[in-house]
Amino acid sequence: MTAQAALDLVDAVAEQLADPHSALFGPAARRQHLAHGLPGIALLHIERAAVGLGPWQRAHDWLAAASGEPFTSGPDSHPFYGAPAFAHALACAADHQPGAYQRALDTLDWQMVADVRRRVDAAHRRIDAGRLPVLAEFDTIRGLTGYGAYLLRRDPGAPALLAVLDYCVRLTRPITHDGETLPGWWTNTGPSGRPDDRFPGGHANSGMAHGIGGVLALLALAARHGILVDGRDEALGRILVWLDHWQEATGRGPAWPYWVTRGELRTGCLAPSAPRRPSWCYGTAGLARARQLAALALGDTGRQVDAENALVAALSDPAQLKATTDNALCHGVAGLAHVAARTADDAHPSTLGQLRATIPALLAAVHPPGTDPAHAATTLMHDEERGPGLLDGAAGIALALLAPSTAAPPRSAWDACLLIA
Repeated sequence: MTAQAALDLVDAVAEQLADPHSALFGPAARRQHLAHGLPGIALLHIERAAVGLGPWQRAHDWLAAASGEPFTSGPDSHPFYGAPAFAHALACAADHQPGAYQRALDTLDWQMVADVRRRVDAAHRRIDAGRLPVLAEFDTIRGLTGYGAYLLRRDPGAPALLAVLDYCVRLTRPITHDGETLPGWWTNTGPSGRPDDRFPGGHANSGMAHGIGGVLALLALAARHGILVDGRDEALGRILVWLDHWQEATGRGPAWPYWVTRGELRTGCLAPSAPRRPSWCYGTAGLARARQLAALALGDTGRQVDAENALVAALSDPAQLKATTDNALCHGVAGLAHVAARTADDAHPSTLGQLRATIPALLAAVHPPGTDPAHAATTLMHDEERGPGLLDGAAGIALALLAPSTAAPPRSAWDACLLIA
């Protein structure tokens, strides 16, 4: 697919999402979801307006619709649900509409800081007591890493952000539990965050969405902003060494598992598995970007090139691509194109051309040549499993196509919530 064909599909999706009052949503609670609801779709119109491809009025209409009813806040909210989710979308618009949303953002920021303080205090009490964390304590979607992503954009010098980063450093330190030494992010549950018979003794999650990959990316991005916290480099090193140990050979390059089980930890070896999709949420694509960011923060050119080569290998491996069975931003082909474009923004000259060369085939997989963009947009919009939202649906696919197609980084920082930039 050419860049213009990709933009035609983006335009077609945006047109079908022109009206925020269309009956696109299921349960009312989905309205508040960044992943599935109105704030995530608003991001598509904000980014199109920011790059000069759409009207700001449409972005405002979606934000107004999203704020038509009170948002959940406090303990029942998280970075992808409720007031924090809306705050991310509003902040993306405010960057380009100075003063338009300042009062609302001031209120949301105050609530965000209060939530962060409460969560950080609870996390330190948990560590002091020698208990293992739950995924929602620290992950990108529901936890402190996601809050850190927002604070890093809004106020890099904020004490609340420094508190999150200090907590992230502490999270990486080993913990002794039931006589075994475990990484500090080990949880007693399965990847769903609930007890799971398939994970006796729990697991260590590697992913960007729910695991240590997001923590690695946040610490690295903060370092690139010049934010200093004690123990940061050691924390980055501990995560990188862990991932080094558990990387596996694919015949083309290294790949990383979604998680490590207690049995695998005890043997020191991963159980055999089929090739895994190299997505943003779990797998090699997101982790390669996080490792590249960490290498840039540490000034480690060799590790940077290795991370970039791992992404090139994953995106040109037929076995891994065959395991990628949809187009979603979160875990599909469009997301791979976006991660590749973001990684290329910072790539070493020796890998830049190879990274860029992977993108056209990914775009073509999303929107095969000759496909009518309006028909393709309709198909995406009415996929009952995916819907119109950000992480799994049409709006996210359209957003993921914009940067690779315009050869320019996103201007609204919509993807800061993914911790890849």
